[in-house]
This record gives sequence, structure tokens and C-alpha cells, in this order.
Amino acid sequence: MNKIKLAIVYYSSTGTNYQMAEWAKAEAEKNGAEVRLVKVHELVPEEGYASNPAWKANADATKDIPEATSEDLVWADAILFSAPTRFGTLPAQMKYFIDGQGGIWSQGKLVNKVVSAMSSAQNVHGGQEATILSLYTNMFHWGAIIVAPGYSDPVLYSTGGNPYGASTQVDGEGNMVDDIKPAVEVQVRRLLDIAAKLK
Repeated sequence: MNKIKLAIVYYSSTGTNYQMAEWAKAEAEKNGAEVRLVKVHELVPEEGYASNPAWKANADATKDIPEATSEDLVWADAILFSAPTRFGTLPAQMKYFIDGQGGIWSQGKLVNKVVSAMSSAQNVHGGQEATILSLYTNMFHWGAIIVAPGYSDPVLYSTGGNPYGASTQVDGEGNMVDDIKPAVEVQVRRLLDIAAKLK
């Protein structure tokens, strides 16, 4: 069977979701997938985030990562989204990207894509689950196949226990509070496994 083609589509203002996406990429490649790691377009003008050192540092560190396009979604067998929460839902940057997929959606090119999602917030109850679920609502409209981690592996209990997708809390210094790398890896393996069964 051909390799599973995985598009990891992320938005990260200060680097948390970028790190999660990098962990996902490494695990997917370790498991034989062909991976495209792409970021959605930043809507905030540079002068808007230049005063935030962490935001500017992340923008500089990821400047060579390609921006996500509709073609990345058409190419992929599976899609993993990663984005922080904004008031309990998707950040505008990710929503703008998703809202721009009407052309390929209307052609049926997103039907049966296998998708999963991850998130982060500054507070332990900062909207991570609601953000993931709001993204999944979009995926129902696509006709995508949602693959959440559920409680499919014991590691989920020690990494926050989120059955909808890996998520973390970030402290005031921008550090992840939870050790969620194992949860990201479990989620990626499950996503690839289901995508392979469908393919």
C-alpha cells in the first residue's frame, strides 16, 4: 500500500502549537507517513506582533515553513489540525483558512478526509476542548471522518485525559505545563491507522 499522506495544518502565535505539530510530524514519519507540515497565513500585521517578543521569535523561527493551501488538503489522505483557543473557539487565522475551502468543498474533494485536531490555552479550562469540537463541527460539513484519540491508550490518562484531541496548558512564560508529547504521538498513530484502513 502507498504511504499515508498526512497534512499537518497549524497556527501558532508563540510556538506551542508549532511544537505540537513538530512532534506529530516526527511521529508520523517514524510510522512511514509522507508528511507536509504547513502553517496557516498570519492575519496580524508584523507591527501588531513585533512588540510581543515570543510572537516575534516564533514568526522568525518558522518563516521558512510553507503556508497551507487547498492543494495540501486535496493531496492528503489525513489531516491533523493544531491551533490555540481564542475565547473557546478557533483563532481567526485558522477559521480564515477553513472558510477559504469552499471551492474544493463544493467539488467534494474534502469528503472522507480523515481528520483530527489538537489545541492549547493558557488556563487548564481555557477552552481547549471547545476549540477542538468547534473545528470538528466544520469537518462534519466537509463530510470528513473525524478520528479523535478517545481513551484508546493508557497514556491519555497521564497526559490530561482529553478524548477529543491532545491539548495543553501554557504557563505565563510560554512553557507547556503538561507532558503531552506522548498524547500527540498516540493521536498521530491512531489517525494514521484509521486512514490506512480506509485507504
